[in-house]
Amino acid sequence: MQLNQMVPLFLFLSVASVAVFSFVSVAVWSAERRREREAYYRSETIRKIAEMQASGGSSAVDFLREEELNAVRRLKEGLKLGGLITAAMGIALMIFIAAVDHNGRAYLVGLIPLFIGVAILSYTYLLAPRQP
Repeated sequence: MQLNQMVPLFLFLSVASVAVFSFVSVAVWSAERRREREAYYRSETIRKIAEMQASGGSSAVDFLREEELNAVRRLKEGLKLGGLITAAMGIALMIFIAAVDHNGRAYLVGLIPLFIGVAILSYTYLLAPRQP
């Protein structure tokens, strides 16, 4: 490759890397700002619940318990979805490789994501802590 052919490639790669890192920094900054705002609103809500009445303290504790239960529920639902997607991807990979490779047993590679998905699902349904 000659020097005059490498200059446009160098310029493209340098501009692309600056653009990617700029995007990543703005995305991280905005995500952290959102999390900070959510924490502020959450603490303000708890403070207002606690100040409302004499039973505000128990209401605030109930609010915190309900929030924790919702977080556990979201986590378990995410694990279920992740396990199903991973298992389905393993099955689809096995079908695809079997259709492409007629001579060997390369389709058995699809067992890896299939078993990972089964492990995630079995943890979710059998071993994960139960919610009250």
